[in-house]
Amino acid sequence: MATATQTGLAIPRKKLTSYVGFANLPNQVHRHTTRRGFTFTVMVVGETGLGKSTLINTLFNTNLVPSGEERLASRESVQTVGIDTISADIEENEVRLRLNIIDTPGFGDFVNNESAWDPILQTIEARFDSYLEQENRLNRSKIVDNRVHALLYFIQPTGHALKALDLEFLARVHKHVNVIPVIAKSDTVDPQNLQRYKQRILQDLAFHNIQTAQLPISPYDDEESIAEIEEVQSKIPFAIVGSNDLIKTPDGRTVRGRAYPWGVVEVDNEHQSDFVKLRQMLIRTNMEDLRELTENVYEQYRTQKLLSLGITQDDSVFSQSNPGSQQAEARALHEAKLAKMEHEMKLVFQRKVAEKEAKLKQSEEELYARHREMRNALDQQRQELEERKRRIQNSLR
Repeated sequence: MATATQTGLAIPRKKLTSYVGFANLPNQVHRHTTRRGFTFTVMVVGETGLGKSTLINTLFNTNLVPSGEERLASRESVQTVGIDTISADIEENEVRLRLNIIDTPGFGDFVNNESAWDPILQTIEARFDSYLEQENRLNRSKIVDNRVHALLYFIQPTGHALKALDLEFLARVHKHVNVIPVIAKSDTVDPQNLQRYKQRILQDLAFHNIQTAQLPISPYDDEESIAEIEEVQSKIPFAIVGSNDLIKTPDGRTVRGRAYPWGVVEVDNEHQSDFVKLRQMLIRTNMEDLRELTENVYEQYRTQKLLSLGITQDDSVFSQSNPGSQQAEARALHEAKLAKMEHEMKLVFQRKVAEKEAKLKQSEEELYARHREMRNALDQQRQELEERKRRIQNSLR
């Protein structure tokens, strides 16, 4: 039996009569990747109090992220969106994972949330730039992948529709990262309203052309795998409940969940929460798919970045096979980095000048105010003296 190629030539298929050894290639790949370990970066975005830290700790079944209350105490006077990165090396069955959690405290918490997305976009693009810079080094054997592989966006469980801030933020970031929307604390919404809420969210996203993470389906996937991917995809936006508390159910089982006067909500019960499907998408089944999707997003960013620097690339060859092109890219990136630093320094200088001028203006206004007060006081004293003089003169007459 032979297999036809694109050139029309048939490639004969041979059956080996003895063991050669290349069937061990998957095991070699497994050993190699296990030895190197994996990196996975998740960004969580949402208003304070929606259970972001709790969900991350529930996903990995350990206390990786401190509670929001602990971190809020140090940000009471800050009126901007922060970027906090928490990294941890975790190991399971001799597989090592460097997990990076990027939290965004302050998002959506202020009266004026205009440009609240800027620090988040800047962080995503800065990590792309860092990866691009590593790719342009002569030694690329130790590239560290700190790109954001998934963004969990927490939606308030209002049961109505997405807010203007939700739509504005998602519209700005969805082309830069794999967006996975989740309905936080979904146990506060009754099941019927929850399904309607999901449909309304999907309608809002479609109307504004906002894309969420779409898991790839390979031509080599069997029907069972395809059905599994489609089932996970159908749960978006995920309605989740997070908790690591162990609760005793009325039938004697010990489960992770939340206890209420009316009963127990089980985190790992698929009839009560989409948590299991979210964990499947993020960790158990599709983590590598999300990493590959990130590669696709990055390639689009890389192309636009290089085009903006005046660099064009022939798709018929690999950039690493042309040292001259590679050096041109590195030089252009270095010049762009210097230009960016110069621009940032100018902004800092302008801001300091503006602050100094504002202080001088304030001091000037304070001097004028004191001058007016002293002049008014002198006028009042003069009037009082003239009045006393007039009274004395009248008394002498």
